[in-house]
Amino acid sequence: MSRSASATLSDPAPTPERVGQGNPLSIAPMMDRTDRHFRYFVRQITKQTLLYTEMIVTNAVIHGDRAKLIGFSPEEKPLALQLGGDNPTELAECARIAEGMGYDEVNLNIGCPSDRVKSGNFGACLMLQPQRVAQAVEAMQRAVKIPVTVKHRIGVDERDDYNDMAAFVRTVADAGCKRFTVHARKAWLQGLSPKENRNVPPLRYDDVYRLKREFPDLFVEINGGIQTLDAASEHLRHVDAVMIGRAAYDNPYLLADADRVIYGDDREPISRAEVVENMLGYCDLWLAQGFKLGSITRHMLQLFAGQPGTKAWKRYLSEHVYVPGADASVLKAALGQVLPEPMSAPVDDRAASEDRLDRN
Repeated sequence: MSRSASATLSDPAPTPERVGQGNPLSIAPMMDRTDRHFRYFVRQITKQTLLYTEMIVTNAVIHGDRAKLIGFSPEEKPLALQLGGDNPTELAECARIAEGMGYDEVNLNIGCPSDRVKSGNFGACLMLQPQRVAQAVEAMQRAVKIPVTVKHRIGVDERDDYNDMAAFVRTVADAGCKRFTVHARKAWLQGLSPKENRNVPPLRYDDVYRLKREFPDLFVEINGGIQTLDAASEHLRHVDAVMIGRAAYDNPYLLADADRVIYGDDREPISRAEVVENMLGYCDLWLAQGFKLGSITRHMLQLFAGQPGTKAWKRYLSEHVYVPGADASVLKAALGQVLPEPMSAPVDDRAASEDRLDRN
């Protein structure tokens, strides 16, 4: 098993005691990535992995077009709504809306470092205000029965000592939060762009492992720099769950074996060609409602990442999906551009993804 994702690990290490019924694998919420079309697409590849929406600010949920912003297909579940905000009353209202719509979980973003998020006093800057986060979590939990969870960084700016993170987690856990997803990088609120904050600060996996050891009753999930299921399995020796981000978008088929490797499902993984076939009816459904084919297929461009024919696949889709009258037949034709693949277990895509930096 690969150990590249946890080079700082000290041997040996016991498998942690699992807490509750939390999902051991998830795909990170990603702006302009994890919309309902991506989620439906990736659900064809893995049936059990927990999926997230993009981060949606509370004002948009309360006052915006909910069907457009947070609508979903039942097939996407299990599914979590990620919220951005700092007002406990508004967050509680959004949690009630999420529960009423059928979401399985509501997650509070305490990790995004963008200027827009800082100006709204939510995201990573809230790590500096643990009592406010605790008040928000408490209000949300009073409002709903579904889990209320928090995604955060290991630190912010100069407040990046392990003890700072532990104090934050302790305060929020005392308010009732039981699941914490930890991006194992600190965030710089000044001097780094959101993109740089996804890969410049060094990964500190050991801090997340330590958090699990010192808070054994909490469900601790690790995020950041995780490229393969082998790496995910390695992390699961130390924490309760793993969140994969941009690697799952850049190479979605790496998840084809997730249900077997992570969940013990012995069913044969779906082939890439079968994924395409499964998407045809979905495309027709949305095209009939006036949507453009490209709004769906843009998420499918990396389906053949690392495989013969991937360039032809991407080129054909890029050149044909925006032609007037483009329909699901474009997907069929694009599939014909790809060299045949066996209808069997997925190939090992690790070599294709080793040179990709995780940008979560």
